[in-house]
Order: sequence, then C-alpha cells, then structure tokens
Amino acid sequence: MLIPRPLSLSARDGELVLDHATTVSAAGELSGVLAWLQQALRPATGLPFLPSADGVVVLELAGDLGPEAYRLTVTADRAVVTGGTPAGVFYGCQALLQLLPPAIYRRSRVAGQRWAVPAVRIEDEPRFAWRGAMLDVARHFMPKHDVLRFIDLMALHRLNTLHWHLTDDQGWRLEIKRYPRLTEVGAWRYESQVGATRTAPGDGRPHGGFYTQDDVREIVAYAAERFITVVPEIESPGHVQAALAAYPELGVTGEPVGVWTRWGISTNVLNAEESTVAFFTGVLDEVLELFPSRYIGVGGDECPRDQWKADERTGERVAELGLAGAEQIQSWFIGRLDAHLTAAGRRLFGWDEILEGDLGPAATVASWRGMTGAIAAARRGHDVVACPDDLVYLDYRQSESPDEPIPVAIPLTLRDVYAFDPVPGQLTPEQARHVLGGQANIWTEHADSPRTVDYLAFPRLCAVAEALWTAGERDFTEFEARLGGHLARLDALGVEYRHAGGPRPWQKRPGVPGRPQTREQRTRHIAHLVATISQR
Repeated sequence: MLIPRPLSLSARDGELVLDHATTVSAAGELSGVLAWLQQALRPATGLPFLPSADGVVVLELAGDLGPEAYRLTVTADRAVVTGGTPAGVFYGCQALLQLLPPAIYRRSRVAGQRWAVPAVRIEDEPRFAWRGAMLDVARHFMPKHDVLRFIDLMALHRLNTLHWHLTDDQGWRLEIKRYPRLTEVGAWRYESQVGATRTAPGDGRPHGGFYTQDDVREIVAYAAERFITVVPEIESPGHVQAALAAYPELGVTGEPVGVWTRWGISTNVLNAEESTVAFFTGVLDEVLELFPSRYIGVGGDECPRDQWKADERTGERVAELGLAGAEQIQSWFIGRLDAHLTAAGRRLFGWDEILEGDLGPAATVASWRGMTGAIAAARRGHDVVACPDDLVYLDYRQSESPDEPIPVAIPLTLRDVYAFDPVPGQLTPEQARHVLGGQANIWTEHADSPRTVDYLAFPRLCAVAEALWTAGERDFTEFEARLGGHLARLDALGVEYRHAGGPRPWQKRPGVPGRPQTREQRTRHIAHLVATISQR
C-alpha cells in the first residue's frame, strides 16, 4: 500500500520531530530490521540514530498481530512499530518512512529540512501472502545493481515475491557450474530485434550478460533482508533456444542453432531423451542450492509441438513412454521435473499451460492467459498465483496515444491495473483459498534499459501493490489523490515513471513499430489459447 490509512489522527497530539537526540531500540531478533531502518534514515537526515535501551523509535513484536501485520503508534515523544513477525515490523518501518517528507528517500544530506512525523495510530495487514512482480532479465539483461534497486522499490511497496525469469530463447542468465557453456555461449546474442512486427529489423548490436552464483547469493540475501523471496524460473521444454545454442544435443534435431535474436516463440524445443531430463534436473540441483524459495519455476509455457510431431525418434519415445501422442511430451517433461522438485522438498511453479496435463498435488500455477487457468487450477486443488495479461502485464501499452513507446497488445491504464483482483468470482470460498495472491509481469523484449523498465512499471506497479495489499472496497479516485504525494517519493528515488500526461520526449520511441491490439482481438486470441485447459 502506498500511503498508510490512519485509524486515528489527532492534531492535538502534535508530531514527533527527529533530531540528534533521536535513538532507536529493538529486540534481538529485530536487529536486521533495525539496521535497515538506520541505513534508510541516515543519508538524507545526517542524523546518527544511535541504538539505546530506551529508544525514541522502538521496534517490537506482539503476539496479537498476524505474520505480516503491523501497528504504528506515533506521539510527540515516541514512535513504536509493532509487528507480528519481523516482516510486519519491516512494513511498519516502511509506513514510518512514508510519513516523513519525501526527501527522506534521497541519498545524501538534505539541508534545511525539518524531519517530523505526525502523531498517528495505524494498524494494517495484507490481504494476500503472495504479492509479487515478475522481472524478465532473459530478453534484456539487467545488471546486478539495477536488480538490487528494483528489489528496494518492491520493498517500498510491500511486495514480497520476486519471480525472476532467468532463461529464455534469447538468453541464459544464470551460471550453472556443471554446464559452463550455458553462460559462455547462451548468455550472448549477436543482435536484438527492434520493434514488435514480424519484419522488424535487428540492431546489429551484441547483447548479453549473466549472474554468477556469487551474484545470485548476494541478490537473494539482499532480498531476504527486505522480506522478499526470490522465485527463480528456468524455462522448459520450450523457450530454450539459448540452452540449445550451448548444448545442441538437447534439441530434437541436434543441429547447431544460435541464441535467438527475434522476439516471440521459437519452434526449437527440448527432445524427450532421459539424458535431457537428467541435464535439466542437474540444472535444478544447482538452482536449489542458490535459492531457498519454496517455489521453483520451470516455465512450461508456449511450447510448440511441430518438431516433436515431425521427428521419427520422438515418435519412438512417445511409444516407449506410453504416451498418446507428441502433444503429451510437454506434460511428461514437466511431470519429471515436478517429481524431482517434490523429492527435494520444493514445489514446482509453472505457467498455466501446465494444466493441459496431469500435475502433482504440490504444483502451483501462474495464471497468465486471463483467469481461466486460475479457475481450473483452484477447482483441481492446485494453488494459484494470478497474473492475467489483460490486467497486470506491465509491458503492455499504457494508452491509445501513438506516442506510447513500442505499443504492444491492449492499453492497460493505471485505472485498469488498479481494478485487479486475484480471486475469480466463479470460485467457491473453499476453492478461493487456493489463490495465494497475484503478481505483475514485466517482460523486457522492448525494455532494453532500467529506465524503460521504470517507465513500464511505475506507477502501475504501485496500483498492483495496493490491490494485493488492501482488503475490502477500493476507490480509484481516492488512490489517485494519494498517488500524487507518492510520486514525490519516486522522484526523490530517481524513478523515471510514466507521467499522467504521457511519455516524456526521451521515453518515446518514434519510428519503432509496435503490435497493438483491441480488447476484442485479445479476448479472442486468449480464448483460443486456453481451450485446451480442462475445467474438471
């Protein structure tokens, strides 16, 4: 939620002024949150915020609050942040920062600023346990320091899950020590498509990058300090051309291919050999060592069957495995990964295409093609993360204006995104309990820099965050009024968000064609895609 909604606020109670006498205190298990708060307060204020047994700012735990709930009480003498767990205290600290002037988010001392917090009492807790953002770093690599910055922006908005899309046709971004060519070869392509049309040209500019395992450990730990879980995604059995460029024997044809330079869906897929399953379970073993997340993403989406149907050896494998046809290879492959992850005590997380076959009971579904997958999964007893493209795909264009940079799909305005509700109305209360929450997805085919990610994500990600946090009725007009004050915080943080009047001159991409759609066109397309999902 952007701005805390106070349960009580009285001008008679005055305000708490932070000055050189302001001290901080916390219980032992809150030492990490206390250290984070000190680091957040010091740069702009220049104040020491020294620890004391009887602090002016107090962090504490209480058994009467839920796991992520917090209570913030500010008087003229003291600010007390109480949480059900350290995560709740952290969110209360975020609320405390938001009550200070927006300049608190600047990275060096702000002269002449009075640092005062109004007297207030706030009690708040989130509606959903999964409040996420998916960040695609496979299409365009994002350097480590920008990933850390994105995590900070997620924490500001009380998002708690980073779904990290690390591999795809256009790049493999995670170091796997037993298979070094995945990054030596698969992390680099010789150019990138510019624009969204089939005939769009390439830019002739090499692109690439990857995260070492030490980088990943740092990013995961940094996120954990901000109570964000990083859920990795390793695509299979489609969206794998970068892996095939490194190890052609994984493919159906075995022929050499390059890391793909086009957007869309490559027809090159994994073969159905046991050696290929072993390769990917080996990849997952290293992933499990790096990511403590309960959920591990395996993709499972947009997998063409053309090569399987045309290949004689694949036909033999279909018979050996007792499958009804090549159409079942994707489900068989996902099932093998599911069994491997389940044996390791983790849960498979995949896009809603995985519902086209049988799933293990622990498999969790990301419903992206509208809410059909969410409804089917919940009815079949699977947990769900809702991320329907027609509400929370933040790479989609933001208006009908021709100035929108590389306009893709339907327009998703701030108002559209704010209306997001992860729970489909067709579910019974029992089925609805399978909806863990939701996330926004940020695909980066047309976002070649962190500046462009800023433009696509904000302020729409602010609206998603509030939709996932807030229970009960929401009022867009009231949200929009509060957003004006919140944008001053984003300004202080240097976020290059989209302004209400449209893109600034440097945010436009004149002459680069997009692929806009009407809502009617998108609805027909998605209906065709989900026709194979069983509603049993």
